[in-house]
Amino acid sequence: MNKWFYLILAIVFEVTGTTFMKLSSGFSKIVPSALMLIFYILSLTMLTFALKKLDVGVSYAIWSGLGTALITIIGIIFFKESFNFIKIFAIILIITGVVILQLQNSTS
Repeated sequence: MNKWFYLILAIVFEVTGTTFMKLSSGFSKIVPSALMLIFYILSLTMLTFALKKLDVGVSYAIWSGLGTALITIIGIIFFKESFNFIKIFAIILIITGVVILQLQNSTS
């Protein structure tokens, strides 16, 4: 499979796992806790496959940066967490950093 497909799956699984982490209420709910563990295992597995062909620094920056941005958006929309200019600006900075890393990586 394509290295980018693995990385995208890793991000989706990580964000899903983090969402279930929130739903687990500190491991007090068994089903969300179990699903969290499953999705984190899937995420790290996909990330490992992506790292066979991608640089670790860029891959990890994309995985963690986009994961952070997506989970922040999910928190705002689904968990009614606060959102303000600073949060939005920080997400933009994360995504900008990921894009710059990828552009730098593709030119070298």
